[in-house]
Amino acid sequence: MCGRYSASRRPEDLAGVFEIEKWEPEETLAPDYNVAPTKEVYAVLDRPLKDVDDKRPVRQLRRLKWGLVPSWSKTPEGGARMINARAETVHEKPSYRRAFATRRCILPADGYYEWVTGSQERDLEVEGKKKRPRKQPYFVLPADGSVFAMAGLYEFWRDKTLPDEHPQAWWVTCSVITTEAESTPLAVAPADGPHALAEIHPRMPLMLTPDRWDAWLDPARTDLDDLRDLLAPPPAGLMRAYPVTTAVSNVRNNGPELLKELEGPEEGTLF
Repeated sequence: MCGRYSASRRPEDLAGVFEIEKWEPEETLAPDYNVAPTKEVYAVLDRPLKDVDDKRPVRQLRRLKWGLVPSWSKTPEGGARMINARAETVHEKPSYRRAFATRRCILPADGYYEWVTGSQERDLEVEGKKKRPRKQPYFVLPADGSVFAMAGLYEFWRDKTLPDEHPQAWWVTCSVITTEAESTPLAVAPADGPHALAEIHPRMPLMLTPDRWDAWLDPARTDLDDLRDLLAPPPAGLMRAYPVTTAVSNVRNNGPELLKELEGPEEGTLF
C-alpha cells in the first residue's frame, strides 16, 4: 500500500522533469517529508485549460487532496479511506473506473515510507491475540535518486451545499495506484534487514518510468485493455530501501531528518 510518502521537490524542478506547461505560483506547497492522507499534494496531469479556445490537453502541475472522492458521492467523508486503488481491479471498481478511463495523473514523490510487517505478526493481528508490536519504517526510493513518479487517478466532486462562486464548491482529489511489491532483490538493500520490497510489505505504489508518462497522462487514451498494459510493474532492480527513524510514524513530525538513513533498525522494532 501507500499510506505515507515524502515530497520535497520544488515546483520549478518538477516543471523541468515533467515538461510542465502551466502551474500557478500561488499554488506552491511547502516541502513535505511526511505526506499523509487528506493532505494537499502535487499532481501532474494533462487537461485542457479553462476559458481558452484551444482545447488541447495541457501538461499542468496542480494541487489535489489525497483521498479520492467519487463524483457520485453524497459526502466527502470517505475520501480518507480511498488513498489507494489496486492495479488489479482499478478498471472495474465503481469508485475508480471512470477516473481510470480519462482522469489519470502522476503524483511525484521523493519516495514512500513502509512499515515492515512480518508474517507471524500478521497472523496474530488477524486472530486478535496480540497488540501490534513497534514496527520499523523503511524509506523506499529510486536507486538513482530520480523522482518517484507514482501512478494516480484524480476526480472532481461538487459540494452542492455551497454556491458556485464559493472557493470550496469543487473538490479535486486523488488516489495512488498500488501493485504487488517486487520480490526481486533491491538495487541497494540494507545490510541488516529486508533485501526485497515484498519482505517489507506485500504492496507498493506503481512507479511509472519516463517512457510511460505521456501515454499514462493522455486523456484521449480510453481503451481499457490498452490502459491496463500501462499498469505493468517497472523493470526490477530500480529501487533501494533503508531504515529510518520511527518518528515518521507520527504524522506531526515533519522535516528532512525523517529521511536520514539509519545504520540498522531501531531497538525494539521488527527486523
